[in-house]
Amino acid sequence: MDFSPVLISLKTAALSIALTFFLGLLLARGVTAVKGNGLRAALDGLLTLPLVLPPTVAGFVLLWVFGVKRPLGRLFLEIFGVKIAFSWAATVLAAVTISLPLMYRSARGAFEQVDRDLLDAARTLGMTEGEIFRRVLLPNALPGVLTGGILAFARGLGEFGATAMLAGNIAGKTRTLPLAIYSAVAAGDMETAGKYAAILLAAAFLTVAAMNLLGPRGKGGDRHGSS
Repeated sequence: MDFSPVLISLKTAALSIALTFFLGLLLARGVTAVKGNGLRAALDGLLTLPLVLPPTVAGFVLLWVFGVKRPLGRLFLEIFGVKIAFSWAATVLAAVTISLPLMYRSARGAFEQVDRDLLDAARTLGMTEGEIFRRVLLPNALPGVLTGGILAFARGLGEFGATAMLAGNIAGKTRTLPLAIYSAVAAGDMETAGKYAAILLAAAFLTVAAMNLLGPRGKGGDRHGSS
């Protein structure tokens, strides 16, 4: 059994969640601060779009943008010497694109559940918006934020369609666990496919267990249950 898909998937999911976590927090905070309902709805729809699109469509859009023959793809290659399409960087980009909506939506929902009176009280005490975010908003929204991070990590670990379209299925380079399962089944090696699938099933189980541990202890869950 080749363990390179396991290592590639873990590296991809780890880097993608590091990017997705902070980007999701930033975007969620920014959208909740937008005043106009129309603009907020438009931004929310744009950020949620990868969640409802088929992953292959999202992958096609990424390939159209970052392909070596496209302006942005050539820019990365010429300036940074980085080829995005059909590289390990493409697996990370695909995972971030697909998992970011989960992180964003979870963080935004958690932020919106925080009592506005706490934020107003912090402003009357002279706190800056940055201090309010770090010392009031984020601590009170933390259970929901962590749940979003766990979901995003699991989604990045199991990403298939966008990765296949943008990164390809290159053994030892871009072949993640889902792609390894597909390749094994296509080759008739059901035993290897089953082993890879068992790893993903174990990861999914740990994800659900982690969310269940966080949920009952989270303040957001207590408020929901008492309403």
